[in-house]
Amino acid sequence: MATKKQMAKPTSLTTSKTIKLTKSNYYSHDTDFQYMSFSVFRNFEQCEAATLAKLKGDWEPISDPKALLIGNYVHSYFESEQAHADFISANHKAMMTNPNKKEPDGHLRAEYKIADKMIKALSEDDFFNYVYAPGDKEVIVTGELFGHQWKGKIDSLCLDRGYFCDLKTVDDFHKGHWNPELRQRTNFVEDRGYHMQMAIYQELIKQTFGIDCQPYIFGVSKQVPPDKIAISFDGDGKFLMQEALEQISNEQDHFWRVLMGEEPPKTCGKCEYCRQGKQLAGFTEVSSIEIS
Repeated sequence: MATKKQMAKPTSLTTSKTIKLTKSNYYSHDTDFQYMSFSVFRNFEQCEAATLAKLKGDWEPISDPKALLIGNYVHSYFESEQAHADFISANHKAMMTNPNKKEPDGHLRAEYKIADKMIKALSEDDFFNYVYAPGDKEVIVTGELFGHQWKGKIDSLCLDRGYFCDLKTVDDFHKGHWNPELRQRTNFVEDRGYHMQMAIYQELIKQTFGIDCQPYIFGVSKQVPPDKIAISFDGDGKFLMQEALEQISNEQDHFWRVLMGEEPPKTCGKCEYCRQGKQLAGFTEVSSIEIS
């Protein structure tokens, strides 16, 4: 894994004026301009122009929030009773069907009934309860990766046992995902870059607490009945994590310069943001059409 000797010295972006992260400001775009995160880095990889526009508040994607809300619904349950109650209170309208004469208050939407089954599947699993439950929840960690400030939020951190866990909600663990660079199908962990997330969190935990923790992922599927999986990163997983850190080292300086307005963002030409202003400039030869 990357060590502090491999991490470059701080750049001008790492200053004493950096905003201190709290639960209330962690997800604000103000902190995104001072701390890189896994989600922002991944978004930059997909489309720099769309990511910058979103962070600056110039554009918001038109997307279905259900998948995100269901994931947060499950996460909040295993964070604390209060967190779950707060989530339900804040999102009650989105979770319920429209009222009618028979049901003046509506009823819980089908996807949240499935989410309750997902929660039940994990709650009744002895291994999950033994490993995931004891940890401190939603722990904010910070540190430097190759000269830039990063932030992370750990789902479940067990410092005394030397490991941390991340909880993922997935449609189907065994569904293949096409990787155009490798020209082969990969699993959901590699497709979504979760090995990179684990590498980032491992380094940030080490810098924050001085402890080298093992990463684990617990997954629960949205199938009926839900499937469950517990994932470690031994063997090939370690190599994937190391490659992910090298990828960050190679790419993030450019991403930061885009954030600071020092370089123009690149467009992917395919995403929602790029499609809205697309103008044809000629023909594409049929065999040159990109596929993903």
